[in-house]
Amino acid sequence: MTRKYSMALAVAFSAASFAGIAQAAQEVRFTCAYDGNGCEIFKDILARYEKQNPDVKIVTDVVPYKALLEGLPVQLAGGSGPDFATVTDLGGLNRYYLDLTPYVDAKYWQDNFGDVLPWYRSGPDDKGIYGMHTQLTITGAFINRTLFDQANVAVPGKDATMDDWAKAANAVAKATGTPYPMAIDRSGHRIAGPAISYGAKIFDAEGKPILVDEGFTTFVKKFVEWNKDGTMARDVWAGQGGNTYRDAGQEFINGQLVYYYSGSWQTARFDSQVGDGFDWEVVPQPCGGAACTGMPGGTGIVGFKSTKHPKIVADILNFMAKDENYLDFTVRSRNVPAHKAVAAKGVTYTGATPSTQKAMDAWLAQIPGISPIAYAYQGYKNNRAMFNISVQRITQAIVGESTVDEAMARAKSDLEAALKQAN
Repeated sequence: MTRKYSMALAVAFSAASFAGIAQAAQEVRFTCAYDGNGCEIFKDILARYEKQNPDVKIVTDVVPYKALLEGLPVQLAGGSGPDFATVTDLGGLNRYYLDLTPYVDAKYWQDNFGDVLPWYRSGPDDKGIYGMHTQLTITGAFINRTLFDQANVAVPGKDATMDDWAKAANAVAKATGTPYPMAIDRSGHRIAGPAISYGAKIFDAEGKPILVDEGFTTFVKKFVEWNKDGTMARDVWAGQGGNTYRDAGQEFINGQLVYYYSGSWQTARFDSQVGDGFDWEVVPQPCGGAACTGMPGGTGIVGFKSTKHPKIVADILNFMAKDENYLDFTVRSRNVPAHKAVAAKGVTYTGATPSTQKAMDAWLAQIPGISPIAYAYQGYKNNRAMFNISVQRITQAIVGESTVDEAMARAKSDLEAALKQAN
């Protein structure tokens, strides 16, 4: 072997080794938790990205929502988080977010996600671009229409209060032998809409969070009483401890629940899992004395500062935000788009059953009625602490560890302590 050939071989070997190292270094991890089929759809879209970018390997870890909600903050605090992930605590985790602004077309993101970008920021002075909002959700209610028909009970109208729904759901459950008249997910976010409808202002006149006021307490007293008298499926809240999230989706799917207050993200799940079991539909927001509102929200995908590949992560999110990819996700996941261009063109939910198409139309119709208080609460950076306080203290009242008044007094103290710690 000549010296020239040996040197050429060595150079080629070194180049190949370097390429291999570079390629291995471009592996990024995505943690995904999503109701319904969202993670599987994301994996399909990411596979298209990998095909166009063969030097990038995306490892997707699908985890339960509870694991994401409770485990991701711990991982990020310890420096062991993924490169990017789905999140629902949008502003609360801001300190860990990668600012995408240097890597993406800022005008495109502002034009299409401008209404929700502030939800991911640290405050009004923060102009960063941190997340792609994958859906605009709204909390609200589903009913088992078949049970209403079997019971010959009229479905309450659009101005019905939660009290009206409780009366009707109890009548249906009694007539049909259904175990649970009503259920609301064990979540401070989920009860916020009804509380605002009953007069909760969440913030004072100066914009300082207060959480507990006369309106909030009014709804909590009703909710606690409904858990005690059997109107609500008590184990949803009383069967859990701490901040643990619990929904009642399976009870609804199994036909054991008349009225279920959850949110638009459950639509795809019910479409696929209820099947021909019974007829279900989305009903108008329950009203109170102040409003008829749900809570806006949704899931987003963010990159994290800790990633070793910020350009790649930003490029992946940019790819997912493209009109065609975003539309694909929206149609297949049966969600309301947060992307303005996609929404403006209209969404045909290809292959949707009549129940699902009707449900999506109902959710879209409810968006204009969302209270400004609900938008402010969703965008408040410390709302996660407020949601957790709500869950903990209301649960204590439900199980009899305290009265409602005692629970509300403790919630006020909890909020003061949480704000002091946050500051």
